[in-house]
Amino acid sequence: MPREELYLQDIVKSVDDIRRFLDGIEEAKFLCDEILQNAVLMKLIVIGEAAARISDEIRKNYSQIEWKPIVGFRNIAVHAYFPVKWNIVWETVTNDLLILREQIAQILQDDFPDFELRHKS
Repeated sequence: MPREELYLQDIVKSVDDIRRFLDGIEEAKFLCDEILQNAVLMKLIVIGEAAARISDEIRKNYSQIEWKPIVGFRNIAVHAYFPVKWNIVWETVTNDLLILREQIAQILQDDFPDFELRHKS
């Protein structure tokens, strides 16, 4: 299995994990639950790390994906350049992650046709 396929799978799995963590959770609960926040943040870091390892060719072919901000968030989160703004994290995970998952699933289907999407959206 190509290494790049594994990175893409990591993104899909991390999105699925975040969605599972937040299933039935309201924003107010998320904003005051440090354990939940840290679990989500860790998965966002995994997404950013995997995105950083995606080839320039795939990035170019799928330029509709905002690769730089995804990787940039990971760098900021890991190196603690600023305190995390949890309300922005909430907005991101509730509004943008499903779209990202669909985009990554499309790459897997297009570029890795033998890939079987094990995690359903």
